Amino acid sequence: MFMTPNVPTLTTTAPVDDRVRQVSLVRKLMARPEFGALAGTLLVFVMFAFSAGGSGMFNPEGIINWSTVAAYLGVLAVGAALLMIAGEFDLSVGSMIGFAGMLLAIPALYWGWPISASVVFAFTVAMCLGWLNGWLVVRTGLPSFIVTLAFFFILRGLSLAVSVIFTGKTILSGNGDLVLRDMIHQDPVIAFLFNGYTLTGLFNSLAEAGILAARDDGTALATGIPKAVVWWIGLTAAGAFLLARTKWGNWIQAVGGDANAAKNVGIPVAKVKVGLFVLMAFCSTVFAVLQVADAGSAAADRGLQKEFEAIIAAVIGGCLLTGGYGSVIGAAFGALIFGMVQIGIGYTSIDNNWYRVFLGLMLLIAVLFNNYIRSRFAAGRR
Repeated sequence: MFMTPNVPTLTTTAPVDDRVRQVSLVRKLMARPEFGALAGTLLVFVMFAFSAGGSGMFNPEGIINWSTVAAYLGVLAVGAALLMIAGEFDLSVGSMIGFAGMLLAIPALYWGWPISASVVFAFTVAMCLGWLNGWLVVRTGLPSFIVTLAFFFILRGLSLAVSVIFTGKTILSGNGDLVLRDMIHQDPVIAFLFNGYTLTGLFNSLAEAGILAARDDGTALATGIPKAVVWWIGLTAAGAFLLARTKWGNWIQAVGGDANAAKNVGIPVAKVKVGLFVLMAFCSTVFAVLQVADAGSAAADRGLQKEFEAIIAAVIGGCLLTGGYGSVIGAAFGALIFGMVQIGIGYTSIDNNWYRVFLGLMLLIAVLFNNYIRSRFAAGRR
């Protein structure tokens, strides 16, 4: 009878495939572009909760104040974030705001146009100028920084020159019996879209029930949700859906990552970039119309430095200056930080002049933090 010799067996462990490697929840969160902005928002909340918690900043009226400021910037931040993810900038935003406001006011007050036609005219001209911005960037190959900086000066000069030529003034609120604020209030469509507040009835009901603070006549001190906030939420939701759930979102990120490679695989790079410049012009005009409806006037010098604030909000939100990476939701958090700090400083004993210092520090910290997270995440994937 033969015995089978005992042969030692070698056991080997199969290498772990990186494609099915488990990633911790913390690493998943840190890999998200909006992580830094969310952390910054929580930090600012905590800071003001301790320094201004009893001052009314977090009462309904206080929340509406700083959320309105954040909403105006947030409208711009949506377009700025998508454009930056595609690897481009638009420095003409602030001048576009002033120019669009004059495009609305001059036809309505001096040419006899209905306010609705003036609003459509402002959107049409502004978006055509956005198309021209994008076409020049794509056609000439010049950096968008240079092209839009040129339009920054062109549009600012046109705003001042055109208003003086047609009206002799640079701030327009009325002309004879025509009052811009009344014209906006009397147009049901324009008033519904851009003027006043929404959910006013709900707020008044809560005031009657004693849940919200009320005026002497029984109406709520917090009038309702401003239309600027509604536009901010709507545009942010639409931009986030576009970026995460549509082929256009994939194209935007691919174009920002490597435009040549994107073109080689059939992505319409020119169409994507031009479309985003048009979207940025649309967001600028929404800002302008909301501002005119709220203030009851248009001014040629409005929108100063808004292009830089929008870019800073997008960077705080996780958008890389080199393109290919970013988040619309993160840009919304960046705008929220701006609004809280700009208004919140007034609820404390801190000098308002420190606001600009804070913006610069936030920009620097955001860039350093985003670079750190991206480098750590990239190293972990190797």
